[in-house]
Amino acid sequence: MKKMIVSILLLSLLLPLSAQKSGFNYDESKVPSYSLPDLFVTEKGKPVRTARRWERIRRPEILHLFETQVYGISPAAPAGMHARVEKVVEDAFGGAGTLKEVTLFLDPAETYPVHLLIAVPKNAAGPVPAFLGMNFWGNHTTTDDPNVTIPDGWKGAYSGKAVTDHPRAFNAERWPFQYILDQGYAVVTYCREDIDPDFDDGFRNGVHRLMDGDTPRTGTSWGTIAAWAWSLSRALDYLNADPDIDASRVAVFGHSRLGKTALWAGAQDPRFALVISNCSGCGGAALSRRCFGETVGRINSSFPHWFCSNFHQYSDHEADLPVDQHELLALIAPRPLYVDSASEDLWADPRGEYLSLYEASKVYALYGYDTLTDPESPEIGHPVVRGRTGYHIRQGKHNILLYDWQQFISFADRFLK
Repeated sequence: MKKMIVSILLLSLLLPLSAQKSGFNYDESKVPSYSLPDLFVTEKGKPVRTARRWERIRRPEILHLFETQVYGISPAAPAGMHARVEKVVEDAFGGAGTLKEVTLFLDPAETYPVHLLIAVPKNAAGPVPAFLGMNFWGNHTTTDDPNVTIPDGWKGAYSGKAVTDHPRAFNAERWPFQYILDQGYAVVTYCREDIDPDFDDGFRNGVHRLMDGDTPRTGTSWGTIAAWAWSLSRALDYLNADPDIDASRVAVFGHSRLGKTALWAGAQDPRFALVISNCSGCGGAALSRRCFGETVGRINSSFPHWFCSNFHQYSDHEADLPVDQHELLALIAPRPLYVDSASEDLWADPRGEYLSLYEASKVYALYGYDTLTDPESPEIGHPVVRGRTGYHIRQGKHNILLYDWQQFISFADRFLK
């Protein structure tokens, strides 16, 4: 109990620090003048005025630039991937649903297991829509339900801390299972470290080792965020065979670095029916050219493994980027897209996240949907939804809270129910 209290106190101290770091710009008047890459002009200088031209020419151009200059090129699904149901508990999550644990093996030899935690609404009539997203510290940290297994020998590779440092329910605030289940949605999650350790180890561990072997890395080799995004598609592969989940109604979501991941997964894989970014910041929803809060140079120096090595040439040279993050969001069109921010999370640049969505929403007009009309961010606590895009900024720090989930579900109800 003492360790748990100490861990929670340390987390509460670290969260405010994530909102603002010294030596970086938090002043709108100091945002440099910038010009965003044009969504509606092809690389050959031709205009894009129709959804057909967007899909056939401009979208593939932008996707290729993100693959080669930002996240890296991901491989296809592995051969021999298979799954095994390990546990089913009918009365879980305070009686709100059924708990299922599934091990997804990425290779025939079963040396790369991914531990899926699946929560399904109780007495669901047929396959249900689902929210799919990774967690930071293990499935056991997302809930106080004692039926969730703590894997033997579990240890956080990023922190180097044992499971006792991230005990059961450590991050439960971010995972209101009972509320989500009561709204008729399933929840599917697994730990990021099942896929790739979150530290710079030269890509000797995790799925890079599985998929790349000893192949020399190049400037376009996939980084950790691309690996995490790739794994979300592998989880969706499994859900296509799960009788409890309607795989055609799966929303992919993520918080912070996992929000960047969800956006890249949604951009690459059109099977995701809806995409949600929570406080994803630099390399996620926020415009890089604003140089507000976390910058490309800072993120590459702090997390050199997250992106492909080609991305590093744009550190402190954001204006030279051939893309910006509004184009990443635009790749998700015409599927529903929701972005949210927190008022005190200046490090993630809430203003830049909204402006990115505002610009991206213009692509939805090609499909006949309403777009965001106001370049000014909505007021705190006043969500805005136009057509197939939505946004809110809530009071508070870098986190994902019940209020956020309430907006996600309200948005999802429009499209997945």
